[in-house]
Amino acid sequence: MIRIKKNKIFFIAELSANHNGNLIHAKKLIKCAKANGASAIKLQTYTADSMTFNSKKEIFKIKRGLWKGYKLWDLYNKAKTPYEWHPKLFKYAKKLKIPIFSTPFDVHAVDFLEKLKCPFYKVASFEMTDLELIKKIAKTRKPIIISTGLSNLKEIKLAYDTAKKYGSSQIILLYCVSNYPSDIKDFNVNNIEILKKKFNCEIGLSDHSKGSFVGICSVTSGVNVVEKHIGLDGQKNGLDIEFSLRGKEIKNYINDLNNTKEIFKRKKFFRSKNELKNSIFKRSIFVSKKINKGDKFSKENLITKRPGFGISPIYYSRLIGKRAKRNYRYSDLISKKELF
Repeated sequence: MIRIKKNKIFFIAELSANHNGNLIHAKKLIKCAKANGASAIKLQTYTADSMTFNSKKEIFKIKRGLWKGYKLWDLYNKAKTPYEWHPKLFKYAKKLKIPIFSTPFDVHAVDFLEKLKCPFYKVASFEMTDLELIKKIAKTRKPIIISTGLSNLKEIKLAYDTAKKYGSSQIILLYCVSNYPSDIKDFNVNNIEILKKKFNCEIGLSDHSKGSFVGICSVTSGVNVVEKHIGLDGQKNGLDIEFSLRGKEIKNYINDLNNTKEIFKRKKFFRSKNELKNSIFKRSIFVSKKINKGDKFSKENLITKRPGFGISPIYYSRLIGKRAKRNYRYSDLISKKELF
C-alpha cells in the first residue's frame, strides 16, 4: 500500500527526461529529490519503438508546443530512461531509502518492472484509455496511480472500474492538465471535488504548471498526493525543465503545500495558544482617579487602557453605578471580585 498521511503531502518526484541521457545525472536527481523531502521517485519505462513508429510521415511530427519540430520517435528516443539503467536506479534509490516506481507504457514494460519488484505503478494520462495496460497492472494486485489528463468522466470511470475489477489493491486518481507547461487558465480545481464525489478513492494532483499556486489551491480541496517533474539546482537543459522544480525549489514547493494543509486542517473556529499569549496587549479596566471603598464606579474614575491583565472592557458598563468593595489608587486594575 502507498501510505498516505492526511497531515502531510505525499510528493512524487518525476525524473522523466531531465536526466538528459546521463545515468550519473539521473542518480543525482534521485539524491536531490531525497534531500529535498520527496516521498517517492518515479521513472518512465518505454523505448521509442514501444511508443510510436520511426516514420517521416507528417502525422508523426509535432506541430506546436514545447517540443515543436520533433518527430515523435526522436523525442521519445531522446527522453527515454534506458531499460539497462532501471536496476541501477532501483538499487540506488533503495540505498537512499526512498521508494522508487515507474510508469510502464506497454504490457511488456510491466513484465520488466515486475522482475525489479516495482512496488506500485503509474498510468500516464495519454495511456489512460489503454485498458489492456490497466488490466495488466491491476493483475499484479499492486497499487495503481492513474493520471486523468485529457479524459472525460466516462473514460475515467472506465479506467477506474477496470483497475478495480482486475485486482488493484489501491487506486489513486490524479487530476491532471496535459499541457506543457500548463497555464493557470487550463485548470479547474473544482474538478478535484467532482472526482472525490464520484470515485471512492484518493484524488491527487499531477502538476505540470510553473510554481506552486496550482498545488496550493489543490491542497485546499483535500489533495494529499502530488506529482511534479524535477531537475537539479540551476539546471537549464532538459526536455521537461521548463515546468520542473529545480533543487531547493522541491523543498519549497513541498513546504508550501504542507503549510497550506496545516492552515486548512481545522473545521472549528480556532485561536492558537501562541497567539493568545498576546492577549496582554488587549485593554483592561483601570482606575483613572482615586476610589475609596463604597464609592460608586463612574465614567470619571474608570478608564480602559492596555495591558490586558485585568477585567475586559466588555464589563465596563456593568461596573458603572456599582459600589467599590475596596480602596483603589490611580492606575490600579479593577479587581474581578467587583463583578460578583
